[in-house]
Amino acid sequence: MTDSIRTISCGTREARQRLRSAHAYLEAAELILADNRDEFASVAAGNAILAGIAASDAICCKGIKKCFRGDNHRQAAILLETASNEGPRHKKILLRLLDLKDAAHYGFDEFSKTDAKKAFKLARELVDSATKFLQ
Repeated sequence: MTDSIRTISCGTREARQRLRSAHAYLEAAELILADNRDEFASVAAGNAILAGIAASDAICCKGIKKCFRGDNHRQAAILLETASNEGPRHKKILLRLLDLKDAAHYGFDEFSKTDAKKAFKLARELVDSATKFLQ
C-alpha cells in the first residue's frame, strides 16, 4: 500500500531538522494560544497541526528513511504507522490532527479555542514522541 505514496529519502540529519521545525511550530502555537482573541484560535491550531506533521516526518525519516511528500497528509499517516513500534498510536494522533486541519485552515465558521487546545495537545504528544524516538 505504501508503494503508491509519494515519498522522499531522508535520514537522521533530516529527522533532526524536521524535529527542530516541529518544536518551533509548537512553540509558536503555544504563544498564539495565549492571546485570547477568538480569531487566533485557528492560527494557533494551524501551527500545532504543522508541528504534528513535522514531528511525523521526523519519526519517518529516522524509522524508515523516507517521509511523505504530497498533498494528502492522510497518506503520511500510513507511512507513520510503519515507522516505529508506536506507529499505530502515532497514526491515530496524526489523523485526529488532520481532522482539525480543514476547519482551522480553510473554514468559514469560527474555530473554537477548545479545538485549538485539542490540536495543541495532540501535536505535543507527537512532538514529544518524536523527541524520544530521535534520542
